[in-house]
Amino acid sequence: MASNLYQPGSADVTNPSSIERLDLLEQLIPVIRAAGDVVMAIYETDFAVRGKDDASPVTEADERAEALIVPALEALLPGVPVVAEEAVAAGLIPAVAERFWLVDPLDGTKEFISRNGEFTVNIALIEHGVPVLGLVHAPVQKRIYAGAAGCGAFIENCIGRRPIRCRRPPVEGLTVVASRSHGDAAALDAFLAGRKVAELKSAGSSLKLCLIAAGEADLYPRLGRTMEWDIAAGHAVLAAAGGRVTELAGCDLSYGKPGFDNPHFVARGLEG
Repeated sequence: MASNLYQPGSADVTNPSSIERLDLLEQLIPVIRAAGDVVMAIYETDFAVRGKDDASPVTEADERAEALIVPALEALLPGVPVVAEEAVAAGLIPAVAERFWLVDPLDGTKEFISRNGEFTVNIALIEHGVPVLGLVHAPVQKRIYAGAAGCGAFIENCIGRRPIRCRRPPVEGLTVVASRSHGDAAALDAFLAGRKVAELKSAGSSLKLCLIAAGEADLYPRLGRTMEWDIAAGHAVLAAAGGRVTELAGCDLSYGKPGFDNPHFVARGLEG
């Protein structure tokens, strides 16, 4: 049950919302793990790649993982809309209000196709424009990152679970993470000008947000196009671990925007 998720005192058990989120996280872990198993079963085959209307790639893994996740979410919270990437691509776009799910059944399809292992399955719950719960499963690494507002964040792997927390930037400088498959080097250099950078890491999918949540990196500027389902789960984990995701102007990134497109944003850990 939910009491096994975190160390004692890590969640506000007097808050009904926190209790519900803990319970939802517990119920979603086997769901997202099963979706990862579906993805891995296809990853190990000579799968076909097709192009969607926006020219982005899609595989059977995207579609089968989404087909598993969506009914599970609908059963967990009946009546709460589910915005899922492949359904949206097919024109099935539900109306969203104060509460809805965002699902990316295979974040990092290009990483999946190139077989570098840096892809994830993402599930997030949005309330009033804020990602209050998220799970990011990296099936190749056999890791699940999860977190919820008021509850903290954790990583689960083959040896168990442990809480994670953002770090303050080290005195030697920032560790900056950047996209492996999408990036503008000149724009990134301009953004980082004047900052003390110790290391620049490349990573795929929402793992970049999770690296910051786990205290392994400090900053992720995204100066290119993303969709809400790409980052909502990682955003929820990062926020639960003490970090923030903001637009370039400094305001918190919100969800439920028309078209579900994100502006450029910056994810960061604890302030120095």
